[in-house]
Amino acid sequence: MTATPAVLITGASTGIGAAYADRFARRGHDLVLVARNGTRLEDVAARLREETGVKIDILQADLTNLEEIAAVETRLRDDRRIGVLINNAGGSLSGSFVEQKTGDVAQLVALNTAAVARLASAVAPRLAEAGEGAIVNISSVVGLAPEFGMAVYGATKAFVTFLSQGLSLELGPRGVYVQAVLPGATRTEIWDHTGVDVDTLPAVMEVADLVDAALIGFDRREPVTIPPLYDAGQWDAYQGLRQAMLPGFAQALPAERYRSAD
Repeated sequence: MTATPAVLITGASTGIGAAYADRFARRGHDLVLVARNGTRLEDVAARLREETGVKIDILQADLTNLEEIAAVETRLRDDRRIGVLINNAGGSLSGSFVEQKTGDVAQLVALNTAAVARLASAVAPRLAEAGEGAIVNISSVVGLAPEFGMAVYGATKAFVTFLSQGLSLELGPRGVYVQAVLPGATRTEIWDHTGVDVDTLPAVMEVADLVDAALIGFDRREPVTIPPLYDAGQWDAYQGLRQAMLPGFAQALPAERYRSAD
């Protein structure tokens, strides 16, 4: 791996992914940009090549297509210049769970969970062998809040956060940094796909602010970065309460309250 590793970014044609591309290019990293929309990728790449002079490769791919995601996996396995993966590609659905079509639900789960896990799985062994590198997974605060009413989307993002935390525990001691980034409402095109007018939301973060905050967390090597959370102590307390339950999970008998039907 080079001293300034290349960065592979999914969902890089717009929004959060494009902002990550801009920031890493300005830090001097070569890029591999992945998205379905090749025209938009070319636009992003052309601008950043001109403004920064870094080398930028494009991989047009639908990450729910098995052949196309396999090509991205191969690049991650074989290209030893790539030392950072930004797992950003994702989507959402409009309507409630009972209104969403089963096929659309399956497609969303494939993009938001399977693709994230597959790409991380493709690059992690090589990074662990090298003893360096980073995997950044874009999750969401929705994954912590079933009260927000986005059952499938939130479940997929809970998966991403859990995966990231698990990988951090496994890969961190081997020199690989894993970060979960949990945005709140952010001004991206995802709202167009869900039929929500983003301007009706009470508070919306701009993409540039979100990514710049996430990169501060990246530079600090935070395992979980939640840019909209002002009181970091709340997350620490949440983690502390969760970890306090761990010893109670190892029991030979059910808890007393489950030993009687009364």
